[in-house]
Amino acid sequence: MSHGILVCGAGIVGLATALALARQKQPVTVLAAEHYHPRVYALSPASQRFLAGLGIWDALPASRITPVDAMEIHGDADGTVTLNAWQAAKPHLAWIVEAAEIERVLTQAVRLSGIPWIADRCVGYQRGAVLTENGAQLRTDLAVGADGAGSPLRAAAGLVQHSAPYDAVGLVTHLDAALPHHGMAVQWFHDDGVLALLPLPDTARGPQVSMVWSAPSAQAKALQALPAEAQADALRAHLAVVTQGRLGDLRMNIGLHGFPLFLEHAQMTAPGVALAGDAAHRVHPLAGQGLNLGLGDAETLATIVARREPYRGAGDPRVLRRYQRARAEPVLAMRLATDGLQRLFASRSAPAAWARNAGMRWVDAMPLFKRLLIEQASGG
Repeated sequence: MSHGILVCGAGIVGLATALALARQKQPVTVLAAEHYHPRVYALSPASQRFLAGLGIWDALPASRITPVDAMEIHGDADGTVTLNAWQAAKPHLAWIVEAAEIERVLTQAVRLSGIPWIADRCVGYQRGAVLTENGAQLRTDLAVGADGAGSPLRAAAGLVQHSAPYDAVGLVTHLDAALPHHGMAVQWFHDDGVLALLPLPDTARGPQVSMVWSAPSAQAKALQALPAEAQADALRAHLAVVTQGRLGDLRMNIGLHGFPLFLEHAQMTAPGVALAGDAAHRVHPLAGQGLNLGLGDAETLATIVARREPYRGAGDPRVLRRYQRARAEPVLAMRLATDGLQRLFASRSAPAAWARNAGMRWVDAMPLFKRLLIEQASGG
């Protein structure tokens, strides 16, 4: 028995890939154990359209979606850029949605669509078959690796991965804010990394924001090692200095989670295998585009597989080369942009500091350039 297309991974990208393939009338099976995590994502208009086309967007509870209408970006001196949705004639720049909510709705949609789900994990691959943790050998025309940054399928298929650590940790938590965010995301480039505060729905405690701080590894580890109360006090003091009271007093209301940051990209295809999402690439989170890249992979792969010639299988090398070519430019562009910005702001030299802040002031004074930035980030 062949499982047609086997999607390894039940994260957002894996579930979206499976659902998109099913909507295109492709035989698809999910191989994964369900999992959830506390992160939130900024979904671009392109990703929102993709999820809407899958019937997912309207199933998300409106009370858990926060539109981002504007964004402020602060340099490490006097450079500032403000982007507003109206500058590009768009209703919103992005939408902040909890990862758990997206995964929950995607899981329900996959189940309701009748897509087979095998509660097992990929541990190996032989041409035309995925080997599982429970000892099964699942024949498949195409195995899709959407199984995360440590992708077992990628390793088993021998796909080459290039990885470079940033010596930084992404720290995430949710905060009670003293002042309303008004649907604005704010980001600071600072000596201690890149800090972003993303708007969340208000609760009975008042305004809420999600923090994503790309902190130097030593500083992050020291903060994570503190007892809970001391950790909360230290983070509160740090936020007060960096944000200069932008949203008033900021207090943690959930635990602090951390993940090491890497710049990674892999060969995206091999005979009978395609990678998507973090299994294929990881970029610095300063632009919040990692998931949007992964959803772009899912949409592109499903479309190309569905439009292949009738005499070609889903894992045909020519079909997979089309997928790899289609994703090469957007993935490379995002990798260069995020890594370039990270390196520019990591430099402590006086000329680099002057150049980056002068550049931000120039961009902020150019409405046409800001519109182009918004169009690029939104996916058109």
